[in-house]
Amino acid sequence: VMLEYGQPMHAFDYKYVKGGKIVVRNAQEGESIMTLDGIDRKLSPDMLVICDEEKPSAVAGVMGGEYSGIMDDTSTIVFESACFLGSSVRTTARKLGMRTESSARFEKGLDSETCIPAVMRACELVEMLGAGEVVGGMIDVDNAGYQPTEILLNPQWINEFIGIDVSRDEMVSILEQLGCHMEGDTITVPSFRQDLEHKADIAEEIARFHGYDKIPSTAIRGTAQGALTEYQKFERTVTNTLLAQGCYEISTYSFISPKYYDKICLPSDSPLRNSVVILNPLGEDTSVMRTIVVPSMMETLSRNYNNRNASASLFELANEYIPVEGQELPDENPIITIGQYGEAHDFFTLKGTIENLLSVLGITDISVQADSSIPYYHPGRCARIFTGETELGTLGEIHPQVAENYGIDTRVYVARLDCSALFASEHSEKEYHPLPKFPATTRDLALLCDDELPVQSIEKAIRSGAGKILEQVELFDIYKGKQIPEGKKSVAYNITMRSPDRTLTDEDVGKAMNKILKNLSDLNVSIRG
Repeated sequence: VMLEYGQPMHAFDYKYVKGGKIVVRNAQEGESIMTLDGIDRKLSPDMLVICDEEKPSAVAGVMGGEYSGIMDDTSTIVFESACFLGSSVRTTARKLGMRTESSARFEKGLDSETCIPAVMRACELVEMLGAGEVVGGMIDVDNAGYQPTEILLNPQWINEFIGIDVSRDEMVSILEQLGCHMEGDTITVPSFRQDLEHKADIAEEIARFHGYDKIPSTAIRGTAQGALTEYQKFERTVTNTLLAQGCYEISTYSFISPKYYDKICLPSDSPLRNSVVILNPLGEDTSVMRTIVVPSMMETLSRNYNNRNASASLFELANEYIPVEGQELPDENPIITIGQYGEAHDFFTLKGTIENLLSVLGITDISVQADSSIPYYHPGRCARIFTGETELGTLGEIHPQVAENYGIDTRVYVARLDCSALFASEHSEKEYHPLPKFPATTRDLALLCDDELPVQSIEKAIRSGAGKILEQVELFDIYKGKQIPEGKKSVAYNITMRSPDRTLTDEDVGKAMNKILKNLSDLNVSIRG
C-alpha cells in the first residue's frame, strides 16, 4: 500500500493495544520503546509517539514497536494511517539515528487526503487475498482541518519573473494538467502538491512545463561585487604565512576515538573528555567529536614518522567542539595547530614560527609564560603565549610518554593557537615608517644566568635599560655544556640601537649598556667570560 499510494501505514496486534485505545502524544521524560528492529530506544519529550493507555506502541512516522507488532498468533489487526508533520518526523528520526522508508516519505510531506484511501485499499487487499474478515467502522481524527491553498494567477508578473512570454491560456492549461482547479484568476492547489505555496512556485511550474530550453540566455546583470570577509582574509593570511615558513597544511577528521584522549594522557576527570557522541558512527575510531585537535595532529605526525619521513612541519586550521550544558549543539572553536619534529626543529624554531605569524598579523606586546600544568606537554618545556592580558595559545615539547604512545622516539613540538583570540588581536592596517636617516649601532652580549631564568626576563631588563634608543633585541644563541657550570646556561643577544634625530656617540651607547648591565645584575645575570 505504501508503494502504491505513497502513504506509510502501521498494523497493530489489537490484543496488545491496552484499553483498546490509540493515542497520539509527545513522549514523556524517561520513556523508551523496543522498536521492530529489536533495539531499545530512549525517547525525549519532543518526539511524537503512538500509544495505548499504558505505553508507547510506535514512534510516529518512523517505526512501530515490537511489543504490539504482528506475530504468528495474531488474530485481530488494527490499521493506522496518519499524516504527521514532516519536520517533527525528521527531527525524531535524526535524534534516534534511524531513517526508514516511512520517515523518508513523511519528511518530504504527504497528502493528508490519502490517509483514508490507503486504509480502504489495505482492507480491500485483505478481502481479496482471503487473509481475514474486515470489520466495519473507522475512527477519523482530523486535527489540522485541511484547507486547500489558493494563489492568484498574475501572467504579467510570471512572464517578467521567468523572462519569457507565455500566454495566459497556456498557463491555465499547464496548471490544470498539474491538477490545479482554476476559477477566474484564482488557483486552487491540489492536496498532493503541498510544495505550491507562492506565486513564484507557480512561475517555476510554468517555466518547467513550457521548457527551460526555450528561455533565452542573458548576461548576468547583478551589481554585487564578490569579496572576502575580514575573517576569511585573516585565515588566508595565516595559511600563506605558515606555508611561506615551510609548513605543510593538513586536514583531518573532526570525528575521533575516545581512546585518543588516553594517548595524550588527559586526566580521567578532564572536561575535555566530555565529547559530543555520534548517534550512528561508522566505527569506534569516529564515534565522538574532538574537543581538542592535538590528537589529530599527533596521529598525522606519527604516520609521517613511521613512514620514515626524517622531519615534518605541519599545520591545520580546524574546529574543536565543546559541549555546552543546556545547548543542543556544541560550541565550535577555530584552532590553529602546528606540529614539528626532526633535526631542524626544536622549541625555539617553533616559537620563531609563531612569532613570525604574530608579526605578520600585527600583534605586538607578546609575552611567554612557562606552564607545567598541561598534561600532553613536557612539564619543563611548555609555555603559554599572551598579548597583553589576552592568552593566544600554548606551545611546547610533547611529553615523552605521549610521543611513545604514538610510536615516536624523537622529540615532537606542538603549538595550539586560538583563532578567535588572534583575530580579535589582529592589526591588519600597516603603519608607515620612513627609512632611518642615521646609522645604527650594534652590540653583542654573551650572558651567564640561572637555567630556570626565563629569557623573557632578560629581554625586559635589556629593553628597560636601553630606553628609547633601542631598536631591536634578538636572541641568537642558547648554550649548555662544557665550560658552563651546572644549573647555568649561556644566552647571547644582538642589540641594535639607533636615534631618530642624531648619530649616537660612544658615550650614548656606553650609558645605555651600563644601564642594561645594571638591570641584568639585579637578575643575577653576568657577562660570560
